[in-house]
Amino acid sequence: MDGMAATGDSSRSARPTAAFFDLDKTIIARSSTMAFSKPFQAGGLISRRAVLRSSYAQFVYVLGGADHDQMEKMRAFMSTLVAGWDVATVREIVADTLHNIVDPLVYDEAVDLIEQHKAAGRDIVIVSTSGTEVVEPIGAMLGADIVVASRLEVEDGKYTGHIEYYAYAEEKARAIVELAELRGYDLAESYAYSDSSTDIPMLETVGHAFAVNPDKELRRAAASHDWPVLVFTKPVALRSRVPLPPAKQTIAVLAVGGVLAAGGVLWANVRRRRPGA
Repeated sequence: MDGMAATGDSSRSARPTAAFFDLDKTIIARSSTMAFSKPFQAGGLISRRAVLRSSYAQFVYVLGGADHDQMEKMRAFMSTLVAGWDVATVREIVADTLHNIVDPLVYDEAVDLIEQHKAAGRDIVIVSTSGTEVVEPIGAMLGADIVVASRLEVEDGKYTGHIEYYAYAEEKARAIVELAELRGYDLAESYAYSDSSTDIPMLETVGHAFAVNPDKELRRAAASHDWPVLVFTKPVALRSRVPLPPAKQTIAVLAVGGVLAAGGVLWANVRRRRPGA
């Protein structure tokens, strides 16, 4: 696989390095948030009409990739949809159904890259526009060190319908730069992977950027920046590659693993303790 060149010896840099991964259509084969529409309906959180609408949005997303306007419409729809949802119920549904939904959707090639970057001593950072409730447990399953994801506002244990932090487009790049300052990453020797043109700012923050199953605009940008293009085509069951804990245990691990809020961004430390902890 061409991406294996991305896992060279990290000892060239005296500072720590990281590999930053978008989630949807980069690590998994569809929208992580939309994948939970039917379980949310079964749990009484959304209507059948909402399931159909989200399924159509997923269809458009898979075919050609959502543009900025489509993402904004979906953001507004989702934030309105979740208003009043009980946070504990959402987390329980995700925990109970995570393995059945995500397992067959993980790209084998992405898991290979993650394992190779770990072997090279790099931190694995997932940077996703999807919400923390979905991205955090997926990150734990993948053995990610850190998760950067959108965060919904919560009051009295329920979502208000407002987005507290939106990890999208330029904000992903800002989050990576802030995280590099916090953790001491050498971004010139770090790596990033994404499928979407909205993540061009994120890819531009590192010295080694890769376009994965890119949309048309990202493919053009990759050509102009001389970024390698990777094609991932093999969805596999993650449990066939990595020993996984029970879903509810995954949530427990996240709960006790420690969450560090920095500059308005949620950093979920999944695998290793912070220096001095």
